[in-house]
Amino acid sequence: MIMALLLGMIVSLEGLPGQDRMTLDEAIATSRRQSVQALEAKHAFVSTYWAYRSYLASRLPSINLYGNLMNYDRSLTLLQSYDDGSFKYADTYNLQNSLGLQLAQNITLTGGRLYLYSDLSRIDQFGVNNKLTWYTQPVTMSYVQPLFAYNQFRWDKMIEPKEYERGKRKYIEAMEDITIQVAQSYFALIGASRNYESSRVNCENTEAMRSIALERMKIGSVTKDEYLQLELRAINDSLNVGENLVALREAQMKLNSLLGFDESVEVIPVVEDALPDVFMDYDLVLDKCLRNSTFSLDNEINELEAASAVAKAKADRGISMSLNARLGLSQTGSTMPDAYKDLLNQEVVGLSFSIPIFDWGLGRGKVQKAKAAQEVIRAQTLQSENDNRRKLFVAVGQFNTQRQQCIASHKAMDIAAERYSLMMEKFRAGTATVTQLTDAQNDSDEARTKYLSDLGNYWNYYYTLRYYTLYDFIKGEDIDIDVTEMID
Repeated sequence: MIMALLLGMIVSLEGLPGQDRMTLDEAIATSRRQSVQALEAKHAFVSTYWAYRSYLASRLPSINLYGNLMNYDRSLTLLQSYDDGSFKYADTYNLQNSLGLQLAQNITLTGGRLYLYSDLSRIDQFGVNNKLTWYTQPVTMSYVQPLFAYNQFRWDKMIEPKEYERGKRKYIEAMEDITIQVAQSYFALIGASRNYESSRVNCENTEAMRSIALERMKIGSVTKDEYLQLELRAINDSLNVGENLVALREAQMKLNSLLGFDESVEVIPVVEDALPDVFMDYDLVLDKCLRNSTFSLDNEINELEAASAVAKAKADRGISMSLNARLGLSQTGSTMPDAYKDLLNQEVVGLSFSIPIFDWGLGRGKVQKAKAAQEVIRAQTLQSENDNRRKLFVAVGQFNTQRQQCIASHKAMDIAAERYSLMMEKFRAGTATVTQLTDAQNDSDEARTKYLSDLGNYWNYYYTLRYYTLYDFIKGEDIDIDVTEMID
């Protein structure tokens, strides 16, 4: 009865419309191409890319067209007499139009901003004093230079390129993280598949051995206790078939989710026993981690941002001073040609400042707070460097011993499987007990599970080191991306 129910469940769960044999490399490539995580990582990088492009654009000259068109004003304006100081309302009745072209450039070295512009204005005055006036500034240069101030342009120049590089490395790390997840799920599916197939074979073998034991019990070569032990084993094996089938479907759906497939696709994993002959050198791993990963960049950016915060707090606390200068030509006239004749020089230079006299320690408090945060960042950086070296040392040691572990566990699996096969033959011949057969079966199952676990750990350790270093140890090259292809 139990076997009939299990067969019905197996048929219902195995009836999948699509099957696809897939190696680990193919599964990884598929997940990198179409998984949700890969899409999220790509869009995160694209956002970083355009933020960096915006920063680069801010360092280039910008050209703007500006003006006011059809600014019509007919109203009463309150005026004060210069003679006696009295107030009166006067009619305002005019139409103003202006148009200009401006070029602006940020100066990274000094933190100032340079403007070069040309504009033309026309005022049509209506009413009693009907009059037309043109005002032109053919060429004017203006410069605004903060003194003793925080230079945002300078700090952006140091931080923004590192932010972009960190964004690129984060994308590569995200791809490597997907690789680790796929490898783990892939070998979990292999283990679940092998467990299911093994449980089916064990169930069939146990049923066959039970039939033999039943016949031998009739002639007295097998005791009732031994027969009942086999019968109990047959029931447990049949239940394991159902449990392992559910675990197999769960592992399949988890891998499908990472690959971007729905539940209609059944991926058949391919076990590749051959392992690359790679030996990890700790010094190489540490060097690649510091050069390629986000680890060093994170520390550098954190320290730069902390230093920037200190510089800003100091600048905001002290004297605020700004130099403003404007040089150019201008003229007015009743006609447009007249407004461009006999141009007059215009020079405007001024210095504005603000000096805090007493702020109750507000400025000093902000500086000390920024310095304290900077010290915390330095301490965290030192601690993270120590933790990173320890993490890499452990990872390298785990990987270098795992290959030999896989070789040993593979040999143990073959021996245990051969012993189980021989023990079944001995049981058929009546020279082995039920206990010996059961022990051999358990040993074979455990050895197979151990080998698959070791094989999965090998690739997990390998891809984890790739994640730490962004370096392909098999090809012997750094992992990089084609930014143009991604943006397109």
